[in-house]
Amino acid sequence: MQELVLIQPIRAAEEWSREAAHAAKRRDFEERLAECGPLAYRVARGVLRNDADAEDVAQEALLRAYGRFDRLRDAHRFRGWLVRIVFRMALDRARSAKRREVRETEWAQPARRTAPPTAEELAASGEFQAHFARALGTLPEKLRLVLLLAAMEGHTLEEVAAMLGLPVGTVKSRLFAGRRKLAEKLQCYVTNTKKR
Repeated sequence: MQELVLIQPIRAAEEWSREAAHAAKRRDFEERLAECGPLAYRVARGVLRNDADAEDVAQEALLRAYGRFDRLRDAHRFRGWLVRIVFRMALDRARSAKRREVRETEWAQPARRTAPPTAEELAASGEFQAHFARALGTLPEKLRLVLLLAAMEGHTLEEVAAMLGLPVGTVKSRLFAGRRKLAEKLQCYVTNTKKR
């Protein structure tokens, strides 16, 4: 009976220790999540350009990050680590959606196209925002992510480089290339609306 008395406190201490470690992990994750949670949604939204899909991906990514939080070696790199998880999951979702769209398009009959709207109609309907989103969506993912984080979210080049695990020079060149390509696509749109 003395053995039982000696074993039970050891088991209770081990369980208590595990529970305390789990609670500390949860608190640490929640603190970091409060700071970086909205960024996860914005990154997913930047890739997917769809609110519902972005919310789903952000939630899935946060769950995945929580499950793997104990594997993160440097807690100061949480922000970049989370951005990479969200970005990869959003890319997977976008690729899956493209494959599904291709399959559905092959089965559907071609739809009739309507006449192009006038410049006045475009301005009144806010079509420019939609064109901007499409132009942004045609950029390669690596350029779009850097544009999203640096130009739209306002992060410094050094912060973006740290988040993505890239050299600052690579971030600069991707930002320059992304801005140039986006400007070319938007310039074409402005020229077309002036000719109408």
